[in-house]
Amino acid sequence: MSGPEQARACGTMSGREQARAGGTMSGPERARGGGASGREPRAGGLLEARGLVKTFGRRPAVRDVSFEVGAGETLAIVGESGSGKSTTARMLVGLLRPDRGQVLLAGDDLARLRGRALRARRKDLQMVFQDPLGSLNPAMRVGASIAEPLLLHTGLDAAARRDRVAELLRQVGLRPEHADRLPRAFSGGQRQRIAIARAIACDPRVLICDEPVSALDVSTQAQILDLLAGLREATGFGCVFISHDLAVVRLVADRIGVMRGGELVELGPAEQIYTDPRHEYTRELVAAVPSLTARRGSHERA
Repeated sequence: MSGPEQARACGTMSGREQARAGGTMSGPERARGGGASGREPRAGGLLEARGLVKTFGRRPAVRDVSFEVGAGETLAIVGESGSGKSTTARMLVGLLRPDRGQVLLAGDDLARLRGRALRARRKDLQMVFQDPLGSLNPAMRVGASIAEPLLLHTGLDAAARRDRVAELLRQVGLRPEHADRLPRAFSGGQRQRIAIARAIACDPRVLICDEPVSALDVSTQAQILDLLAGLREATGFGCVFISHDLAVVRLVADRIGVMRGGELVELGPAEQIYTDPRHEYTRELVAAVPSLTARRGSHERA
């Protein structure tokens, strides 16, 4: 999908093509619980997926997936490659249209909005992609990239936009003078920080993160995860965090949904998923990560 197509779908996204795109849980079944934030997520669904279905040719990619995310909450969606998790993420932000089902933001069905109302809602729902270099225009200085959504969605003048860009760069751990550089001048972790700055520029209510740390080394992964957790705590946005790695999402998730073959096979509080998984596939995922297996064993002994 091209940069212009992304801009039309999400309002502020531009750049080159992005990420490629037992019992089951379906319909409106949901669970709530505390998790990585150390507190109970705020009640109520800010973002809701209702019965999402997507088929490519004869291949069903997503089958009747439903969940909700509250303000200040992180819901991690975990599964192997081809499980439908990234397709689900792209439907949430409008990069793909579901064959059936609804995506609601603060009660508004995004598929029914048009014009100014749709543009306002797109500002509230932003995405961070797996490939930070691919999500930034390589010919555009990063300050201009970060300022682009401000130009589109706010009435800030040029001086105010420069001040906001400087503030955003500081928020993500970079320096204001970095605004004058091109994306290729930065490391992978720094580029992901820039992509995050761009995504939060207009204070979105929900952030969709599609494998945002999978291309980074372990130490940089931890830094980006800490950054996202701190920003969520400070601003209160809801977050859908897509990953193939249960060990990674343990650091950020309040609740976890597990996808397999396009279906959401388990959904529950993060602690329950790690220590008492109900579905056989979830148990296999937990068992495949030694640190999680050790944690589960100590919980059972306690």
